[in-house]
Amino acid sequence: MNLIANFAVLSSRRTIFDLPVCDLGWDDALVFINELISMPVGQTSISFVNAHNILMTLRDSEYRGILAQNLVLPDGIGLNIASQIEHGSPFPANLNGTDFVPALLTFMEQPRRIGLIGGRREVVEAAAANFHRHAPWHEFVVVSDGFFDKDNPVAITSELDRQKFDIIIVGMGTPLQEKWAARHIRADHARLVLTVGALFDFVSGSIPRAPKAVRMMRMEWAYRLMQEPTRLWRRYVLGIPLFLYFVLQYRFTRRGRILGQSPTYRR
Repeated sequence: MNLIANFAVLSSRRTIFDLPVCDLGWDDALVFINELISMPVGQTSISFVNAHNILMTLRDSEYRGILAQNLVLPDGIGLNIASQIEHGSPFPANLNGTDFVPALLTFMEQPRRIGLIGGRREVVEAAAANFHRHAPWHEFVVVSDGFFDKDNPVAITSELDRQKFDIIIVGMGTPLQEKWAARHIRADHARLVLTVGALFDFVSGSIPRAPKAVRMMRMEWAYRLMQEPTRLWRRYVLGIPLFLYFVLQYRFTRRGRILGQSPTYRR
């Protein structure tokens, strides 16, 4: 783990299932990440983690290990519930990627070169165009859609070698995007790597966001479930109760876990 990643992890002071998660508010998070990208050496990878992602870490040790080295930002009401149970208070802010990434682009006054990887070709290109309209002082370059050989991405890494970005945004779904970025994106490719899931779909307009009132009530998950019930019903209908079960189990076995008496959790 490099110097900047070490610094980023140390700044994350609240754990969920023993995974460090950033507990900064919006303003402090924007300032902190803007400072990270200004560092002359190293690389920081940022992941946005919700309840579904946390459940994945319980059965995927490689994914969990990568997140432990990344700067993890809390996404959604599930993380707040877990924080309330484990630490007595919710996170200061919901730093979901769909809202945070555009805000970060606006906050960064210095022009940056930003590479985009993932999604369908028409979606990522539309996302790049909308990002440019949102923050025209940055340069947005579509490196590739998400349909390439993930195990042997020679053309992609060669392009990253040539381009020398400041930021790379990867939207290929979790945990594929985190694993792929950890294996193939080096510090000389970009100082900051953002793994963003379905962000390109939202920014391009191919998938509509929930109305603002629904988002303020922290019910965007229900809106998404109504939009894509076939794909998402397991994640929410089964996943939410399962997540709450593990949160409570984790809370009430904390003492034994600290003393090394409890087994590793498995789904």
